[in-house]
Amino acid sequence: MRLALDLSASARLLSQPNPSVGCVILSPDGECVGRGHTQAPGGPHAEIMALRDAAAHGHSVAHATAYVTLEPCSHQGRTGPCCDALIAAGVRKVVASLTDPNPLVSGQGFERLRAAGIEVEVGLGAEEARELNIGFLSRMIRKTPWVRLKVASSLDGKTALPDGTSQWITSEAARADGHAWRARAGAVLTGVGTVLEDDPRLDVRLAETHRQPPLVVIDSRLQTPPAARIFEPARPVWIYAAVPDSAAQAALEARGAEVRYLPDPRGKVDLAAVLRDLAAREINELHVEAGHKLNGSLIREGLVDELLLYMAPKLIGDGLGIASQPHAAGPLTRLDQALPLQFKSCETIGPDLRIIARVAGRDRF
Repeated sequence: MRLALDLSASARLLSQPNPSVGCVILSPDGECVGRGHTQAPGGPHAEIMALRDAAAHGHSVAHATAYVTLEPCSHQGRTGPCCDALIAAGVRKVVASLTDPNPLVSGQGFERLRAAGIEVEVGLGAEEARELNIGFLSRMIRKTPWVRLKVASSLDGKTALPDGTSQWITSEAARADGHAWRARAGAVLTGVGTVLEDDPRLDVRLAETHRQPPLVVIDSRLQTPPAARIFEPARPVWIYAAVPDSAAQAALEARGAEVRYLPDPRGKVDLAAVLRDLAAREINELHVEAGHKLNGSLIREGLVDELLLYMAPKLIGDGLGIASQPHAAGPLTRLDQALPLQFKSCETIGPDLRIIARVAGRDRF
């Protein structure tokens, strides 16, 4: 299962929106005869790749044990059911980390295997398999992506000077690492304020990638300039607005953007509705790189799951913070009102510190 989990991790950039799954097949005498991971959408799943690997090397899988990080699928999607392939191959046992929460599967793969006389064991490696596919699980169970908020700040928590200057607080190594997180995301989200102030590309340039993730822009009044650099990379650009403007919409659509209106009662973009819409577009992980106002709105509305924080070893003093007004009740009067976080990891990236902190309880689904 350790090898299967490693294979799953190696598929993370390739498989989405499908889950990243690894599979290892052991012969009855314990020899590894086949291994594989999920391919790009429309391509073979991990179990099929492992069976093909065994066949390519002339190995029999009769009475073998298949270790797989997620329940074998039981439905006809872009590919055929993996549980049927395992049954036809004659495996004796399937050891899986997790039940697939996809309503089209959801235990049916295990049932079909057991009905064919195959022993099924579930739970080995579950915690790591869950972390590897937390975005897919979030989309299937909560109907929203896993939202990761990326911030670069000084050690005293400042993300920009008072005039908004922010390039560059952290090092090139930290920026390259941030691009790797962009690459694994289903989509990157920003606000129109960032587009207007920084004119960024917000694409993946400093890390390996199989595709450029779609860019999502929160732009209530369609102020995004058609000449903005976000349109330079070849990728979808989805703009969510609240106030109709046919002329601005036509200009943005001429640049290839797709505009959707999702207003809330205040005339702003309904951020919760955006997340539901992105889940319907099969976005598993949403990587947020925005300014302090949109950051604050996302946190205040309880939509952020995790913070990806790069802290540079420098002090700025007066400046902009990570988020403005992140609490619905306004300034706190007691420390126990603060948003509770749980540290998941802390390590140095070049001269900077990278902290991954999860909003307490957000992964309980």
